[in-house]
Amino acid sequence: MLFYTIASLLLVGTTFAQTPPGFTPSVNKTLDVYYGSTYITPGLLIKKSAVAKAPVIGVTGETLTGKYLLAMIGKPGQGANAKRGTVLHALLQDFAPSGQTQNGTNVLTTKATGPASYFGPAPPAETPKHPHNYIFLLHEQPANFAVPSGQKSAVSGRMGIDWPKFMKDAGLSDPLYANYLQVQSGDNTKREWQA
Repeated sequence: MLFYTIASLLLVGTTFAQTPPGFTPSVNKTLDVYYGSTYITPGLLIKKSAVAKAPVIGVTGETLTGKYLLAMIGKPGQGANAKRGTVLHALLQDFAPSGQTQNGTNVLTTKATGPASYFGPAPPAETPKHPHNYIFLLHEQPANFAVPSGQKSAVSGRMGIDWPKFMKDAGLSDPLYANYLQVQSGDNTKREWQA
């Protein structure tokens, strides 16, 4: 009986995490992410070719107001590339409720293409293949948000972004919602950025 109780608690703990194990910050509320008609459940393994264009995002069961900031961060999985740093795949500001829904999701949209435009996952070739994590974080956007001067090179260079430090420097509160997907090498074409 005690075994089942402990196992249930462990299962519940993993069920609520919307970010990969060991990723900071950890978030418990799901950001709805759609690539076309494909809904991304946290940790879904998907082909690179399916995530080349920016997704539709939103939330279910809540009506948001105000403006929001979306970050997408690539983090290598296991294997030889696991020691590579993080990559900023997108940092888009001014997301706001659109008044539209997709499969019950209250869709958020933005016309912004920055501070860092979206580019899709492109993990490097590796043997054996290991899934790489791509984490979406939705933050409430502070009034007059701007990339802090000490973070401008990390954002423009995209490599090695330290998100907890960025959050502190930019005055961001913890993310409200998150999600992540996994992509591994295999259907890759050469890309300028790889993570």
